[in-house]
Amino acid sequence: MKMYWTGSHVSIGKGFREAARTALSQGGRAFQYFPKNPRSLSVKSFDPGDAAGCRLFCEQNGIVSIAHAPYPVNLAASDKDQADRTIASLVNDLVIAEHCGSAGVVVHFGIYKGSDILQGYRNMIHCLDSTLAQWEGKAKLLIENNSGEHALMGMTFEELAQIRQLCRYPEKIGFCLDTCHLFASGIWDGTGEDWLETARSTGVMDALTAVHLNDSRYPSGSRRDRHQFIGEGEIGEDAFRRFLSIGEVRNVPIVLETPREADGTHSNQIKKINEWMRQTENDMESGD
Repeated sequence: MKMYWTGSHVSIGKGFREAARTALSQGGRAFQYFPKNPRSLSVKSFDPGDAAGCRLFCEQNGIVSIAHAPYPVNLAASDKDQADRTIASLVNDLVIAEHCGSAGVVVHFGIYKGSDILQGYRNMIHCLDSTLAQWEGKAKLLIENNSGEHALMGMTFEELAQIRQLCRYPEKIGFCLDTCHLFASGIWDGTGEDWLETARSTGVMDALTAVHLNDSRYPSGSRRDRHQFIGEGEIGEDAFRRFLSIGEVRNVPIVLETPREADGTHSNQIKKINEWMRQTENDMESGD
């Protein structure tokens, strides 16, 4: 049976290697983790042996992982102290991700609420350049599209592509596409392929490195980022089946950030995604 890079966000409470084991026990071949306290920008000391064990376990079992930067990270922050702490924190995240063998570190597109929106973009470019000037590893920073809930920036593919293009190190930047954010922003309503054509023409899909596969509790364009069990929200099964038929999506880790099931895992949702992936592949091969 063909295996896909599907999985969910898992805890590192028992270490990086155990996080990988947890992912595999759920039937996953991909997972996401916070490399440190998700509520803090502090720089974390970590056990390189544990991280190396995670890397080896993933290599032996065909697992792909991604890290997620802490919530306080804001690429568009104007306050110098916050910006400096963000840069130090991101470099730390990249180091941990590299030791764990992860593809990259997901970071939300910046949020800026000042009157000069261009300053927000300038802040982002400065933060990305300052971070990546200190980084020579393989792990990338993976910019995630915004839902529009906190600020009307980072929702469009044109913005994602231009930020990457204007940075000094575009080769060190990839993208993580969040389906709930894409839906909540109104860029995607679950039908049509206009959004995909734009994502491809801007080069975003060429740099796609990961997907957050999340259903939405609220309708398209609501700008409310609330996740629902996969296939049971406003996006729904049919839209996800079409989404999972996209070639670029099928070639990167697909990670759930949806609610956990009664047993505290994402096992049934991962199984569901794998079934959709197989059925979609069979349909494509048969020409349906």
